[in-house]
Formats: sequence, structure tokens, C-alpha cells
Amino acid sequence: MTLRTRVRAPLTPLESDVMGAVWDKGPCPVETVYEVVSRKRDLKETSVRTILRRLEQKGYLKHQEQGRAYVYRAVEPARSLAARAVRQIVDSFCKGSVEELVSGMVEARVLSKDELDRLEQYVRERRKGG
Repeated sequence: MTLRTRVRAPLTPLESDVMGAVWDKGPCPVETVYEVVSRKRDLKETSVRTILRRLEQKGYLKHQEQGRAYVYRAVEPARSLAARAVRQIVDSFCKGSVEELVSGMVEARVLSKDELDRLEQYVRERRKGG
């Protein structure tokens, strides 16, 4: 199984907050991640270190040593991770059909008219080679 198709353990809400900090800030040391996450959550820096190590074990992050500090970076952008997660949903619940997923979202009114319009515009631009 390649890294692209490897299924990773899902993120907990706290792990999502930590990943969000890394995605927003780019490669960053523990202290920066702690600064961002601690604005929303009452955590100790040691807890953030533990979560970062766990995310690295799960395959979401990698680190480099810079002096005595670890600098963490995401293995892939949030958008790519989301796309793969949706692909797993499509394969599991929609018989592999993206059309079935999108039509279900439209019928269930998950997508607003504005979102549908933006999606339509995006598809048109992609078809033109944009």
C-alpha cells in the first residue's frame, strides 16, 4: 500500500486543532503549535508535545531537529487529506460514485445554492483547462 492510499487513523477533535495549527503556520516548533491551540483549549505544552508525537506516529506529521527544538510539518496539505477521506466515503457508501455523493448532498440540502454555483464555476474553469 502506498502513502497515497494508506488509510490513517481518523483525527480526534483535539488532533484536528493541532493539525490546523500546523497547516496554518507551516513548519513550526512545538511552542508555536502550543500558542495557537492554547487559545481555544486549556492544555499544557507537554500535552501538545504528546499529541504531535502521536500525529507523527499516525503518519500525519514529520519533524526535523533544529538545535534542541523539533519543527513539525504536515505530510500533506489539508485539502489532499480531505479529498482522500471523501474518496473513502464515496467508495464505502456510494458504490464508488462521486455523482451519487454529490446528488445526495444536493437532495439533503447539504450544499447551499452559492456553494453549488461556485462548484459549477470551478468545474467549468477546469474543463477549459484552468
